[in-house]
Amino acid sequence: MGFNDKFDDQENQPSGETEGSDQELVRSHSLGDAGIDAGTVDVTPATASVEIIREEPRVVVEAPAEQPLTRRTNYSRRDSLRGESFDQPEPAAMLTADRLIDTTSKNRIAPTSGFRRFLYFLSLKTINLGDSRKVRERKAIDARIGMALEGGAKFVPVLTRKGGVGKTTVTTLLGMALSMVREDRVIAIDANPDRGTLAERVSKSTRFTVRDVVNRASAVDGFTDFSTMVSRDVTRLDVLASDSDPMLSEAFDEGDYNVVADMAARYYSIVLTDCGTGIVHSVMRPTLQRASGLVIVSGGSVDEARLASETLTWLEANGYGNLVRNSIVALNTATQATQLVKLDEIEQHFRTRVREVVRIPYDPSLAAGSVIKFSELQKGTQEAARELAALVVDALRDNA
Repeated sequence: MGFNDKFDDQENQPSGETEGSDQELVRSHSLGDAGIDAGTVDVTPATASVEIIREEPRVVVEAPAEQPLTRRTNYSRRDSLRGESFDQPEPAAMLTADRLIDTTSKNRIAPTSGFRRFLYFLSLKTINLGDSRKVRERKAIDARIGMALEGGAKFVPVLTRKGGVGKTTVTTLLGMALSMVREDRVIAIDANPDRGTLAERVSKSTRFTVRDVVNRASAVDGFTDFSTMVSRDVTRLDVLASDSDPMLSEAFDEGDYNVVADMAARYYSIVLTDCGTGIVHSVMRPTLQRASGLVIVSGGSVDEARLASETLTWLEANGYGNLVRNSIVALNTATQATQLVKLDEIEQHFRTRVREVVRIPYDPSLAAGSVIKFSELQKGTQEAARELAALVVDALRDNA
């Protein structure tokens, strides 16, 4: 039987026999006989299960973002010391004297007077106690009075509806207190429509009046020309007198005041106006329209206080409410019946309507009605005038 015949016989056999023959054939050939490396045989059972690994989605938890520091533009020294951040560079206004100047005893300013100054030089400048409390308070008042004022000239009318309460005296005291400390110029104008006495409270050095200023306004070419028409006190206060000719038929009116006020505004930083008692006079309108501050003078009697309060009411009713709330009341306690009136009650009333109240004490030098020499006034009077001046400057700065 040949090979082909054998192969044909195997194909004609049943399937079971064939499988058995195949199994015998596989067993008859071992791996060793065939020379096959076991390491190269990849036997994967047909029934092996496939494990499917599903990745769970990862949840990423982010750390909370850091909150940005509070950033502000309105600088404050206190906030800066607390470490707060600002969104702009520090302005030059933050470089204040309180922040930069070393106030330790080594660099403290030498005492100005008294035993402290004597001890300072006696110890060869090694012991410096500084100024006393009173001296520090006086310097603080000086600093307030001398504060710079922004803008042009500031007009401050001094008025009331009743005569004889010391309006001209208060104007003079206020002007002197301002002029002694401030580095700029201060003038007091007597704007009484009839006959004022402001020029009689300082040493006269000229006979010119407001009428001369009006008539010569076009010829005035500078401060030197204008200064020849005012009287200058030793405190550096300039005073422009009112008309003094009893035969003068033309009263000082609104147009005249505007000419004088425009002229004064060129050369002075503060213009005090000693007004007359006629609050409805034509001069009062431009006076109040130009006003940056206001001083109301009241006496210590019942009718004087009531008229001063009615002056405030009239101003409020005519559109000057803001001026009234920022005004200062000078309470002159040298008038008649002061001893019989409760001044505290008067002060309490005015404090509900105005910015502040200052008492002007009785002083023999003021009662005489003659030239006022500030250095010869009683200490209490000087302090009251200086306090009034400081309050006026405060009001002018707040109203700027």
